[in-house]
Amino acid sequence: MLLRKIEKFLKQHEMPWTKFGRLAAHDPRFVADLRNGRTPRPETEKRILAFMAAYPEMAHAI
Repeated sequence: MLLRKIEKFLKQHEMPWTKFGRLAAHDPRFVADLRNGRTPRPETEKRILAFMAAYPEMAHAI
């Protein structure tokens, strides 16, 4: 489930949910919407998963 993966990612990286939404989905309310039952499109889910996979490398580059 995408939301579980995101929640784990947020804890692991100590990232606020609004920052995650801005970076991953260009929508600061993305995580709140998921928590309230929103179901993302398959393309959006793929983009979010790709962001989370690439984030550790991106974070070290900054």
